[in-house]
Amino acid sequence: MTRSDCRFRRVTAAAVVLTLASGAIFAAANTDPQWSAGLQTIDGADLLRHIQTLSSDEFEGRAPGTQGETRTVEYLKQQFRALGLQSGNPDDSYTQVVPMTGYTAVPQASYTARGKRVSLKYPDDFVAYAPQRESPVRIDASELVFVGYGIKAPEYGWDDYKGRDLKGKTLVMLINDPPIPDPRDPHKLDEKMFGGRALTYYGRWTYKYEMAAKLGAAAAIIVHETVAATYPWSVVANGAKGENFELKSEQPSDKYPKVAAWMTRPQAEALFAASGLDFAALKRAALSRAFRPVDLGAKVSFRIDNKWRDITSHNVIAKLQGSDPVLQHQYVLYTAHWDHVGWDPTLPGDKHQQIYHGARDNASGVASLLVLARAFKALPRAPKRTILFMACSDRVIMAGTRCTRCAVPWPISTWMKCLPAGARRISS
Repeated sequence: MTRSDCRFRRVTAAAVVLTLASGAIFAAANTDPQWSAGLQTIDGADLLRHIQTLSSDEFEGRAPGTQGETRTVEYLKQQFRALGLQSGNPDDSYTQVVPMTGYTAVPQASYTARGKRVSLKYPDDFVAYAPQRESPVRIDASELVFVGYGIKAPEYGWDDYKGRDLKGKTLVMLINDPPIPDPRDPHKLDEKMFGGRALTYYGRWTYKYEMAAKLGAAAAIIVHETVAATYPWSVVANGAKGENFELKSEQPSDKYPKVAAWMTRPQAEALFAASGLDFAALKRAALSRAFRPVDLGAKVSFRIDNKWRDITSHNVIAKLQGSDPVLQHQYVLYTAHWDHVGWDPTLPGDKHQQIYHGARDNASGVASLLVLARAFKALPRAPKRTILFMACSDRVIMAGTRCTRCAVPWPISTWMKCLPAGARRISS
C-alpha cells in the first residue's frame, strides 16, 4: 500500500466521522433527555483519535497473531476499563481466546477452452485460496459453469441453480445482489428485490462460497467488478497475498468449496469469449428469475501450495448491565472486527510504506464501537437490556453464531440483536 492509499483511507474515515457527528447533533436536538445525554458525547474528534491510533505504524496493521494484535487488544481493554464498563467475560478478563489457523497460499490456475490452454497470472488475473491443512491442493480439469449471481432466495422467488447437479464443477459467479430495476422507474432499483441498493447477505462473497460448498462444487470463481464489490481489485489481491486466517479446525471448512477464487472482469470476459460466449450478454440474462446455469464448455485446473500455522487470537468484550430486573437478561450485541492485513517487510520502501494500516477497514468500525460504548455509558439510566460490545477478528464475525455461541457466555435465545459496525454502515 502506498502513502497515497493510506491518505485516501484517512480522508475517507475523516469524512465518515463528520457525517456521523453531524447526524448525532441533529438527532440530539429531537429526542428526550434520556438519549440526548449519550448522543451529545459522540464527537468527531474522538472518533478520529481512535482511528488514527489504531491505524498508526505502532499497531503494524493489526494482523492476528502478531505484536499488532497484542497492542490492539491491550488498547481496547484500556478503553473499555476507562469508560467504566464491566468485563463481558465471567472471569473479568475482558478477553476471550480464539484458536485460529493462518494459511498462506501460492496458487496456479489455467483453463482450456475449445482446445486452447490459457494460463492465468497471480495475482493480476486471479487469486485463489484453499483453507485446508494439506499441500498441494489440486483440482484437475473441472468443468466451468456460469451460475449468474449464485443465489437461492425463496423469499424473492429466486433460484439461479434450478436443481442442477453441480458436484465437482467449478462455479463462476457474479458479485453482489442482482440489481433489479424498479418497474415504475427504471432509473432506480426495486426495493422489493434484495432491498434495492442495500447489500443483503446473498450478495456477499461469503454466501456465494457457502452455496458452492453446499452444492458439492469443486471450486467457485467470483468475478470481481469494482462498483459491484464496492472495493477495487487491489483489495482482493493484497488480501490474498498475505496470510489469511480461519477458525482452527481439523476438518475442511463447510464455508468454502475446495478452492475459493476470484477473477478480474477482463479475464472473465476473455474466458467467456474463448468459449464462444458473451460475458455482458450472460450477465444481463442473469437479472431474470428465468436464468438457468450455463455450461461454458471449458475446464479449469488449480494447484495451491499451502503453508499453515496455528495461532491464538483474542476477542475483547465489555458489558453495560441492563437496568430492568427482568429484561437485563436479554442482550444486544454490538461488534466490530479489529484486525487488518498487517505488515509486509518484503514490500519496497520504509516500514510506514510496508504496513497495511486499515484506517477504513476496520479501525473506523472499532472507533465507532468505542464511541458508541461511551455514549451508552453516559446515559443517566442504563438501557433496560444488557448491552455487549465485542471487538473480534473478521473471521469470528463471518463465522456468525457458529463461533459467537462460544464467544458470548449467554444462551443465544437471550440475544435480541447483533449489530456489526464498519465504515460502510457508518457512512450509510
